[in-house]
Amino acid sequence: MIKGLHHNAYRCRDSEETRQFYEDFLGLPLTASLRLEESKTGRPVNALHTFYALDDGSFLAFFETPGVPFEFKQQHDYDLHIALEVPRDQLEPMLEKGKAAGVESRGVADHGFIHSIYFRDPNGYVIELTAKTPSHDEYVDPTRNGARRLLDEWQVKKNT
Repeated sequence: MIKGLHHNAYRCRDSEETRQFYEDFLGLPLTASLRLEESKTGRPVNALHTFYALDDGSFLAFFETPGVPFEFKQQHDYDLHIALEVPRDQLEPMLEKGKAAGVESRGVADHGFIHSIYFRDPNGYVIELTAKTPSHDEYVDPTRNGARRLLDEWQVKKNT
């Protein structure tokens, strides 16, 4: 039934600042902007919903809602991060681009099945650029990696 991811949506502080990061820095084109002035129930709203395209046809999307409280807090990678796949030869150049642009940047981290670099966007979200290693497909194959067994063991032992 589920065919794929269409978009993930996040709040942003400022749509133009967000555009500069996602379009100018990461290279994801702004493909749609939707001005929201009324909810489906007729309540007045003031929001801009923007969409940035990935090569697979999915999108990262953002909502700017001036005057509507939202707590932008520093996130740990374990709490929230957005991982985007790139070719391996783009990791180091993007890491250097981030450092040169004054974007919080770190990496390259070797996770075995992927190599990753990390940035923090203007809203505080952690953005991971990741490249698959030759062992990637085997690592994510549940018939070979014991994913369910490891989860079951975790459930039994996690609080001991």
